[in-house]
Amino acid sequence: MPQKEQLSDVLSEFARTMVTDFPIQRILDRLVERIVEILPITGAGVTLITPGADPRYVAASDESALQFEKLQTELGEGPCLLAYNSGEAVSVADLCEEGRFPTFASRALDAGLRAVFTFPLRSGTDRLGALDLYRDQPGPLGEETTTAAQTLADVAAAYLLNAQARAELSETSARSHYSSLHDALTGLPNRVLLLELLEFTLLRAIRSERLPAILFADLDQFKAVNDTYGHRVGDELLTAVAERLGDLLRPSDVLGRLSGDEFVMVCEDIDHPPQVVAIAERISSALGAPYNLSCGPVVMSASVGIAIADHGESAEDVLHRADMAMYQAKSKGRGRHHIIDVHEQKESDRRTALKFDLRTAVENQELHVDYQPIVNTTDRHIIGFEALLRWTHPTYGPISPSVFIPLAEEGGLIGAIGAWVLSQACEDRRRWSDVDSAVSLGVSVNISPFQLVESGFVESVIAILGGSNTGTEPALLTLEVTESVLLHDSARALLVLGELKQIGVNLSLDDFGTGYSSLNYLDRFPADILKIDQTFIERLEQGQSSQAIVASIVSLSRTLGIKVVAEGVETLEQHEFLSEIDCDACQGFYFSQPMPSHEIGILIDRPDANGAVRLPVYAGSDPA
Repeated sequence: MPQKEQLSDVLSEFARTMVTDFPIQRILDRLVERIVEILPITGAGVTLITPGADPRYVAASDESALQFEKLQTELGEGPCLLAYNSGEAVSVADLCEEGRFPTFASRALDAGLRAVFTFPLRSGTDRLGALDLYRDQPGPLGEETTTAAQTLADVAAAYLLNAQARAELSETSARSHYSSLHDALTGLPNRVLLLELLEFTLLRAIRSERLPAILFADLDQFKAVNDTYGHRVGDELLTAVAERLGDLLRPSDVLGRLSGDEFVMVCEDIDHPPQVVAIAERISSALGAPYNLSCGPVVMSASVGIAIADHGESAEDVLHRADMAMYQAKSKGRGRHHIIDVHEQKESDRRTALKFDLRTAVENQELHVDYQPIVNTTDRHIIGFEALLRWTHPTYGPISPSVFIPLAEEGGLIGAIGAWVLSQACEDRRRWSDVDSAVSLGVSVNISPFQLVESGFVESVIAILGGSNTGTEPALLTLEVTESVLLHDSARALLVLGELKQIGVNLSLDDFGTGYSSLNYLDRFPADILKIDQTFIERLEQGQSSQAIVASIVSLSRTLGIKVVAEGVETLEQHEFLSEIDCDACQGFYFSQPMPSHEIGILIDRPDANGAVRLPVYAGSDPA
């Protein structure tokens, strides 16, 4: 085949590499192989040159050509380097007569080289290296061969630039991908990669009975290090922490840094909780040893949260549990650890959801008020009702007040919810009062200590008492508060209680006897009613000491002019004893469960022969 046709085939072949992902080394190897096939030479070589660095890519058609390429690099002398530096072709028809690079010529002649023709690999102003054509016999290249060789060099340079650009783009992309998945300071997996690795770990655990554990470590008071010594020292500390944690890893474990001073270790194949607790203790010990930093020795501790994964749990969920466990460990003090289980976390998540849902519970009509009758101890006539707030959650069903009232207090919702309860209770009481027998029946409403001391509380009570739908005589409203109202801001609480007394509202001291100093509070509290806590009532049948305590409370209250209501009365024997000591009133399951408002309306609408409201059914003997 004529040389022109062969050259055309080679150029077509290289053109096809433009749209492929052929690596640079493969292109160079193929280039020298094809050149030897079409040109009158005995060998060919290519060296790609980067100033100030060793050649990155070298290709040769045979061992001799490779020797000549490496010899020029080794000596820093030869036609390849001259062509690269000058940008012009170098022709040496007889190496014996060449004086420009004597050292290379001498050693190449000894190796059998007689002529060499070098063409720079260039594209515009860019230079990549040089193409060397070797012959074992002296003599010039023909004009046609020289032209073909330079064409091959120029076209190959363009294709190599394209391949080099692809390689650099791939490397940049790889570095960018690595950076997106790793922490820049420590080189550890970041949150994104850590979650991926944790997800894989959880999938592997499906086939095993042993579940992975996640240890979430957070440095105690790390901010103080940054504030005192600066962020450079803070970075030194974080790097040292990463190294210490890395030393604790087993081959199957994964260590990552989430952000700031938070590190996470994923430990596979945990047999039982004590095993992971031991790992947490080793972490605390390792991180607790002094750090020799540029500022001097620094002592640091870490709080470690532990979560053992559950089958079917997502990576986000188990990491969240470990995070929550860490905060619980930190709440215990420095250098502590805490292990959290699925049930504990579910309860925590449930509380969080409830706190959020409380914000819309009123407008969604999930709250309602039930009423428990308060009866005269002697004749068991109903003298009033205690309003009891209830919440039926659309997902969780009925929620105990002991759960959602603290949540309302924590979330700052107790004022709004408490106002709604007070308004609802007064509205229901006003509706019942349309019946003659209920005119004098009062209603009691529990008030949170937080609600009591809120600005404008007294004004809101006055507004509700005077409302068109809620209008109620102040003497028929009793506000029940516990003695804990005086624990925090007693001056403010006593001031508000005094203002409530001035408008004629009754005040009841609820759960009496459960505080730290009940008698002291009784002396300071302007109470009209004292409610004996049900824990005292339920112990009445256990012995004379409990009976003596309750009798003393009733006697003391009578001396102070305070009425007494016994809560939690559940048996005939309890009621009989309270009657014997002249306790004023009772309430409890012995008389009635709490009832919705419409049932109270029916009860009031059916007075006894004397016109009084009485309960139709009693748990004990006949009430007559």
